[in-house]
Amino acid sequence: MTSLIGRLFLGLVVVGIGTALCVSVWGMGSRVPIQGTTAAEFELTDLQGGNHRLSQYRGKVVLLNFWATWCVPCTKEMPAMQAAYDRLKDKGLVVLAVNELEDVDQVRAHIEENSHTFPVLLDPNNHVANLYGVYGLPVTVFIDRQGIVQEYLKGGLLTEERIHRIFEQLTTDQQKLALRK
Repeated sequence: MTSLIGRLFLGLVVVGIGTALCVSVWGMGSRVPIQGTTAAEFELTDLQGGNHRLSQYRGKVVLLNFWATWCVPCTKEMPAMQAAYDRLKDKGLVVLAVNELEDVDQVRAHIEENSHTFPVLLDPNNHVANLYGVYGLPVTVFIDRQGIVQEYLKGGLLTEERIHRIFEQLTTDQQKLALRK
């Protein structure tokens, strides 16, 4: 009987260690941010070596997209992100594409090949993805001008129209709020 209890205990320890490894190595995210809460601050480096902090984009609508070059849905939605960025950046849309765990040269080649001009940030240790509860790709988080999470989209294909609709909704909501004050 003691041997059976010992094996059960050992099994539980192994499962616990395995779960911890999955979370730390493969980036199974923590809790998904709740709509209406402040977006978690982060700082990441872009492909040119520049630093980007989420807080530097306060006053703009941020489309925070988590992606990888091997993720087919990720790469399929990037042209829509680029088109929306081109169309709306002067109105206050920022696109931040956060690449998870990939080699910088591979990411750079993909971005150059596809002529994307929005900032591409590198999350080599998956810290920011974990902070935003990301597991499985793509994930997109829309953050309003005050730094509040407004949309969390897991999977699914972003279209230019969907991005534009969400941007307009967030912009309209912010204008209504400003008028009330």
